Amino acid sequence: MSVHISAKPGEIAKIVLMPGDPLRAKYIADNFLTDYRLVSQTRNVYYFTGTYKGKEVTIGASGMGCPSIGIYSYELYTEYEVDCIMRIGTCGAYSTDLKLFDLINVDVAASESTFAKYAWGIEGSAIPHQGNAFDIIKQTAVDKSLTLNNINIHSSDIFYRKEPGTPAVAQEHHCLAVEMEAFSLFANAMHLGKNAATLLTVSDIIPTHEFISANQRETALLPMMELALDAAVRIL
Repeated sequence: MSVHISAKPGEIAKIVLMPGDPLRAKYIADNFLTDYRLVSQTRNVYYFTGTYKGKEVTIGASGMGCPSIGIYSYELYTEYEVDCIMRIGTCGAYSTDLKLFDLINVDVAASESTFAKYAWGIEGSAIPHQGNAFDIIKQTAVDKSLTLNNINIHSSDIFYRKEPGTPAVAQEHHCLAVEMEAFSLFANAMHLGKNAATLLTVSDIIPTHEFISANQRETALLPMMELALDAAVRIL
């Protein structure tokens, strides 16, 4: 039985969309799913299972950082037999080539995190997406006439740092943006032979200090949410 998720066997769908924020998980369930039910609220981390366009989908939070999503994704894959986890979240752009509200489909996640090495013996500082979810997201965006940036990102263990600028690991792997979770999600999926993807919305432009306000975020993330759900039903 899962330590951190209290859903009963069979209450979690084969595909899970994972925002970081439990309240964002609730927002997605309230606005996009039908016949949904709350299946877990341990530690106030909400998981909802319902239907979208006739397919069963679970929406559940990951928390922040590699350790947190590492726990939740591992238990979903191993305790609930989930086939695919799609992280959906926000990121900061290292480059002005990206703009606020841009959508990112993560090809490779690079990190200084030791998660993959010490959990599974996976060497190196970069791990690609796993399985076919990346390609399905890419094709779904084309079909919806959405502009999608298919790029590498930096999964940082640090939100606040002393030294400004782009860290060395992000430069080495040509990462145009930074978030905090994809690396360990991809590591777990690689180790377990599962499917994993990360879809992001640019919420900050680091060099120019532009950012999406708290009031804008709810509506700003709608294109990402819809793209993730439309891709999810193709993966199932």
